[in-house]
Amino acid sequence: MAVKIKLKRLGKIRSPHYRIVVADSRTRRDGRAIEEIGLYHPVQNPSRIEVDSERAQYWLGVGAQPTEPVLAILKLTGDWQKYKGEPAPAPLLVAEPKAARPSFDALGGDDEGKGEAITQKKKAEKKDEATAESASTEA
Repeated sequence: MAVKIKLKRLGKIRSPHYRIVVADSRTRRDGRAIEEIGLYHPVQNPSRIEVDSERAQYWLGVGAQPTEPVLAILKLTGDWQKYKGEPAPAPLLVAEPKAARPSFDALGGDDEGKGEAITQKKKAEKKDEATAESASTEA
């Protein structure tokens, strides 16, 4: 069986996400895969590339042929050079982890309690009217 390492497309119309899979060369692009060995998210900046290096080395060792896009990814991660016995390339750019959002209290939120409403509540107006009427009838 001829085995290829290729990209399986996922995601919506204009936001592609790919999985790097090992599959029979005769299967469809998104068809059944033998094994998933990585991820590729080109929309993120920098692109998110994750490859299980050990499994990629195994499949390359048993004769799996990478497609052109996967070959480019394997060269970026250094797996192709490792397979060929060449020196590794420069390390990939890694996105900085997002800082946690500061909480409202940490930003100096109101410690005074509830503020007063801009408009008066209707129930309060009705109670005021009722007490005024009862006071006028009693007098």
